[in-house]
Amino acid sequence: MAELVYRPVIGLALSLFKAWDLKIDMRGTENIPRAGGAVLASNHISYLDFIFDGYAARPSKRLVRFMAKDSVFRHKVSGPLMRGMRHIPVDRRKGDAAYTHALDSLRSGEVVGIFPEATISQSFCLKEFKKGAARLAQESGVPLIPMALWGTQRLWTKGRKRDFSRSHTPVTIRIGKPIDTAEGTAEELTARLRDRIQDLLDDARRDYPDQPSGAEDSWWLPAHLGGTAPTPEEVARREKH
Repeated sequence: MAELVYRPVIGLALSLFKAWDLKIDMRGTENIPRAGGAVLASNHISYLDFIFDGYAARPSKRLVRFMAKDSVFRHKVSGPLMRGMRHIPVDRRKGDAAYTHALDSLRSGEVVGIFPEATISQSFCLKEFKKGAARLAQESGVPLIPMALWGTQRLWTKGRKRDFSRSHTPVTIRIGKPIDTAEGTAEELTARLRDRIQDLLDDARRDYPDQPSGAEDSWWLPAHLGGTAPTPEEVARREKH
């Protein structure tokens, strides 16, 4: 099937990267297979994460079909684009339909992108993972590939205005080796996936070239690393109210 929407959108994204003059440090792209189905599982810290996850698949010449909340598909601007790129709508009241759609895509040889945390982490630390990524990889028999992003939260994240005026923003991308899904329960596999993404995230943070210039600029750094982002506990208390 011709990609009449996806490829022009990729061209637009690359133009934006050039306009913003992003400093992208990407390693591990060889772990994304050039053919066949795969689940690409990433942490989630920005509204733009799907763009960078998709960018990581370009060296393997793959297009990623992302699972995203169905409200995005109903929007008058994003909806036609999401449908045209054949992403997968997720209605949390009818999760079985999205799961079946993703499973069919994997079995037909697509790469499916999933954020196991389900929502953006405002603490910029990993949240608890849903089991969907592990279940899909196991049931379809495809590789489960861990991935971590860092720096994307500085461009546009939940609770803050987007900032596309900053040039030279570093973005670090790390893709790990596929996880063996042949043994273990979905719960055990999900725990292994979370541990692997945490290792990749730690690596991305160590390699990140920027540090906050002061307390006012440290909002994008987790509290346990000396930043002023809310702790996971503070975010949980806030979300209860």
